[in-house]
Amino acid sequence: MRHIISVLVENEAGVLSRVAGLFAARGFNIESLTVASVGDGTSRITLVSIGDNEIIEQIIKQLNKLIPVIHVVDLTEGAHVERELMLVKVTAEREVRAEVLRIADIFRSRVLDATTSSFMIEVTGDSNKLDACLELLKPLGVIELVRTGQVALSRGNRGMIKN
Repeated sequence: MRHIISVLVENEAGVLSRVAGLFAARGFNIESLTVASVGDGTSRITLVSIGDNEIIEQIIKQLNKLIPVIHVVDLTEGAHVERELMLVKVTAEREVRAEVLRIADIFRSRVLDATTSSFMIEVTGDSNKLDACLELLKPLGVIELVRTGQVALSRGNRGMIKN
């Protein structure tokens, strides 16, 4: 099962490697990982991993024991909003320009850069939306792409300590 885990940590050196090390030590791959400072000397780590519930529960218990960890939530258990960002550079030769722009419009994405030979498009949404957009753009000539990994927050008042 896919799990989205949000970890609020003290913003100090080595915390990310310790968190990632818990997954590696148990043979679990981290599918997606994002980290950013959220203020007041704290950072939020959002990671996605695939594993059975029992193992993920054990990892969460181990994460809670780490000194720099303030709070851990498995967002998969409740209502949440998740987003990812993808920048994709696509060939924009004369014969496919209109089609690239139509696809960008269908997925409510933005053209960030345009040259005579390429477009750079920003797509945000859940992973399925990004995957679907990419599948339509690939035949037209994807030159380069980058994805941020998922970020997520629980809906309503449930979840992390407020910052």
